[in-house]
Amino acid sequence: MIYIILFLEFFKVGLFALGGGLAALPFLQELIVKYGWISSEELLNMIAVSESTPGAIGINTATFIGYNTAGIGGGIIATLGLAAPSIIIISLIAHYFKEFNNHPLVKSAFVGIRPAVAGLIASAAFQLSRGQIFHFEKLNADLEIFNVLDLKGFILFLLIFLAIRKFKKHPIIYIITAALIGIIFKF
Repeated sequence: MIYIILFLEFFKVGLFALGGGLAALPFLQELIVKYGWISSEELLNMIAVSESTPGAIGINTATFIGYNTAGIGGGIIATLGLAAPSIIIISLIAHYFKEFNNHPLVKSAFVGIRPAVAGLIASAAFQLSRGQIFHFEKLNADLEIFNVLDLKGFILFLLIFLAIRKFKKHPIIYIITAALIGIIFKF
């Protein structure tokens, strides 16, 4: 039964997460809330590992969650579930691509899809940052921002964000740098 649930849930993630692996984050967040297969912290760690290893973040995360939930078979089933919609859709698109590529409806659909995907990614980033930078559970009646904001986490976030914008290096550089800073300063 768990194999069927894993396949169907990751099939839905693969079907609706348009825009790549990061677009899957809101759906993965929903899965961990719904089923408790992994914790939010494990999801964050998996994202960090997935960003620094070969392969797509969605596939790596599906494999990890599937494996944690139901062993090797679960990892395989979750990965197949995530990949199946793309395989089906791309096969259909490839068959009809030339006919519909320049159709105004297709172009208009992508104009609408792009900002929606950006919104999904931003929402997931906010959800994931809540436990790492912002601690809303510490908000008291005085609304003191320093009770809510993890200052060290926010400064590290800001430094890495600015470095990415200025230097535009490979993401692994920033991940390793952040990991080393975390080890040195024991975040």
